[in-house]
Amino acid sequence: MRTTSLGPGEAARVVADVLSYFGETAEAFVRRRHAEMRARGLGNDEIFRRVAAELPARRVAAPELSQRQLRRIIYGG
Repeated sequence: MRTTSLGPGEAARVVADVLSYFGETAEAFVRRRHAEMRARGLGNDEIFRRVAAELPARRVAAPELSQRQLRRIIYGG
């Protein structure tokens, strides 16, 4: 709050969002990103390519997952 113009409630929400984002498991990240990209109309091949490229850039890097592993996270199996 001291370094921004955010009020106490807004600052608390921002902190909670950041902590939630960085506490997200690789599986939860894959599911969330898949849903976001599907909502934008992207197909699975493009989604899985993008998600696979995004995973190593996470603060706590996830293991490298194949497209098959990504599909299993989304659809089970």
